[in-house]
Amino acid sequence: MTQPVKVIGIVAGEASGDLLASHLMEELKRVVPGVRFVGIGGPRMQAIGMQVLFPLEKLAVRGYVEVLRHLFEIMGIRRKLQAYFSDHPPDVFIGVDAPDFNLGLESKLKERGIPTVHYVSPSIWAWRGERIHKIRKAVTHMLALFPFEAPLYEQAGIPVTYVGHPLAEILPERPDRDAIRKEMRLPVKGKIFAFLPGSRQSEVSQLAATYIDTARLILKTLPEAIFLVPLATSETHHIFMEILRHCGGQDLPFRILFGHAHEAITASDVVLVASGTATLEVALLKRPMVITYKMPALSYWFLKTKAYQPYFGLPNILSGKFIVPELLQNEATPENLAQALLNWVFNRQAVAELEAILNNMHTLLRQGNAHKAAHAILPYLGLQNEGSR
Repeated sequence: MTQPVKVIGIVAGEASGDLLASHLMEELKRVVPGVRFVGIGGPRMQAIGMQVLFPLEKLAVRGYVEVLRHLFEIMGIRRKLQAYFSDHPPDVFIGVDAPDFNLGLESKLKERGIPTVHYVSPSIWAWRGERIHKIRKAVTHMLALFPFEAPLYEQAGIPVTYVGHPLAEILPERPDRDAIRKEMRLPVKGKIFAFLPGSRQSEVSQLAATYIDTARLILKTLPEAIFLVPLATSETHHIFMEILRHCGGQDLPFRILFGHAHEAITASDVVLVASGTATLEVALLKRPMVITYKMPALSYWFLKTKAYQPYFGLPNILSGKFIVPELLQNEATPENLAQALLNWVFNRQAVAELEAILNNMHTLLRQGNAHKAAHAILPYLGLQNEGSR
């Protein structure tokens, strides 16, 4: 007798969620023949054959001010998704990150008897810990990327599986700087910086001029330095190039890349990176970094008033201390950033100590992520769990 096709509702809210979801979907396709996916996703999810109801870009906004500007459109999308999944109930719904959007949707679907899995714990350990009550109401099962998260859910009586982080599976434990430099036709012995201004247009707009002025200051100390700038989209490329022209920086030694962030990080001596998932990528590629970020003042003030920890960057959060510098908002001046980057260049002992910490971090996060996550979901599809723990 032919088994009915399993249908999974899934929503990712930004580029990092698109990546996380795509690996999970590939593993689910491997273990659940014929499975269908429907919801909101980006290009990686679409490439796997997902039925997209709304483009991911509609949800990819950050900060209170920006969210308020798009609030009515976002709420309208959530209502339409709720109606769709109520009329066409999936076997299970997976919300990938985007908690402010997904938890509300998950709560309504769970009320209708649809199992809900939330992939990527909201950062209740960092701020807004009271969300645990909303999560208990909305989520049937939590998939946690970081080891310190699982006990929080166990104590709250919420089923949880620590699955590790997919980037720890993808990125090499021993990245080869010299090989990548040769492949990219970069000087093997030169001083090379990777400048990552973020994946969102708003991030690049906020940070580009500061990055350009930081490069100018570094060149006063290291006149042969090269700066690699990987940009995720044609829109962010256009914004950066416009600001570069406006700042009169066309003659600076920038090499602008479409994508290829991992190659740029691997090839570099030091990385300047906007806070976010990219900081974990830099950590897993074992490169010293300086973390920076700028956002509208009101958004930053609100975030600071709710924060439990002094750290913003994932490497520092995972370590429970400042292992790399964070220069945010008014501290993110070209002078401060240039000095912090040069400190890494001229302190080999500090770099060696950091690499040892990052090697241990990589081992801890490498858990067979997609396999564990997929097998934690199988029982909600009425299938046998072959052992995800």
